[in-house]
Amino acid sequence: MTIEELREDEEEGPPSQVESEIVTRPRRIALFVEPSPFAYVSGYKNRFQNFIKYLREMGDEVMVVTTHEGVPEEFHGAKLVGSRSFPFPWYQQVPLSLALSPRIINEVKRFKPDIIHASSPGIMVFGALAIAKMLSVPIVMSYHTHVPVYIPRYTFSWLVKPMWLVIKFLHRAADLTLVPSAAIAKDLQQYKVAASNTIRLWNKGVDSDSFHPNFKAQEMRLRLSNGEPDRPLIVHVGRIGVEKNLDFLKSVMEKIPHARIAFVGDGPYREDLEKLFEGMPAVFTGMLQGEELSQAYASGDIFLMPSESETLGQVVLEAMSSGLPVVAARAGGVPDIIPAEQEGKTGYLFAPGDLDDCLNKLVPLLDDISLREKIGQAARVEMEKYDWRAATRVIRNQQYNAAIWFWRKKRAQLLKPLHWLAKFFLPTETYRKITAGVNP
Repeated sequence: MTIEELREDEEEGPPSQVESEIVTRPRRIALFVEPSPFAYVSGYKNRFQNFIKYLREMGDEVMVVTTHEGVPEEFHGAKLVGSRSFPFPWYQQVPLSLALSPRIINEVKRFKPDIIHASSPGIMVFGALAIAKMLSVPIVMSYHTHVPVYIPRYTFSWLVKPMWLVIKFLHRAADLTLVPSAAIAKDLQQYKVAASNTIRLWNKGVDSDSFHPNFKAQEMRLRLSNGEPDRPLIVHVGRIGVEKNLDFLKSVMEKIPHARIAFVGDGPYREDLEKLFEGMPAVFTGMLQGEELSQAYASGDIFLMPSESETLGQVVLEAMSSGLPVVAARAGGVPDIIPAEQEGKTGYLFAPGDLDDCLNKLVPLLDDISLREKIGQAARVEMEKYDWRAATRVIRNQQYNAAIWFWRKKRAQLLKPLHWLAKFFLPTETYRKITAGVNP
């Protein structure tokens, strides 16, 4: 976008007092999240679970519409509604749902939301958008999966352009777009997905109590190192998908035969990756949760992240909170976590796909225990600054305010012809009463 366009966007944004206003009255918030943040393991699972928890703590009524699979009976007092789902054809582990059945529509209608917030992209976001328009409610969309980057790896490259058109359609229809990193915001602005003043950052957060160096456990280290705890131990946590560039790690491990690597997680590429690492010092634990996951992070020496498609990189935050030095590809949202001024202090970034650059950052950490401890401790201190409660407060008190302001502005523009007729035919006092609640 040009500087003139950016300035125009800024001039059309809500006044600063609107965004800084503290909302004291409880709101009714309908969340449409696909796939389920209660069953599907991904970077946004902790994000949405903590978001729901702290919205409830702040006094808001919350309804969560999600895929049927894994919906608990109750979650921090939020009302949960499961919608029948079907598997995504190219990624069977991901259940999708339109969530536009009469039952879902009636549930949301009875709930009377003040705002609808939908995860994007996906199928359910279309249902959320339709319901928001039916009920005349503001809608916020948060962008969590950078699908255009994944498409060439799973399907056909020619689908990338139509996918961008779908994303643009959705987010131009939304009143506000939330993104997990500045890099993703830049991509969406570059493709003119939405006006730059309607794209806002959902601040990063991490549960620094659950991911803590104190969870280091000798038994877990024995398990992850396949019985060789004295060897340097590299850990990778996350979904095992082809888009994560995990095959790159074979080339890395071939250069450092004295080290061990543990893959914590599951996914459609696991079987292929296990075959690729056959005969090498690698352990595949499958999915771990709760205290076992906390121990897996804290019991390693280094966290290695080759993925180039992370919208944020929640596992990087969790590793740093666990006191591990991180070596990650300089791509996606990870540079937001380890910015240029912090490189070499809280972690290291390497050029994506550059084996030599990766080894130059990784080997000194493998060979120097004191350096590992120094970087890990600095990473932990940095992560203590980020709090899910504070991130939720910003969304609730600032971003939702802005979304409502934009929604009222759109509504006022659509009603301008009717206002003109009303002003022409109705008495002045009656006209004022009608328009009092419409203008932003």
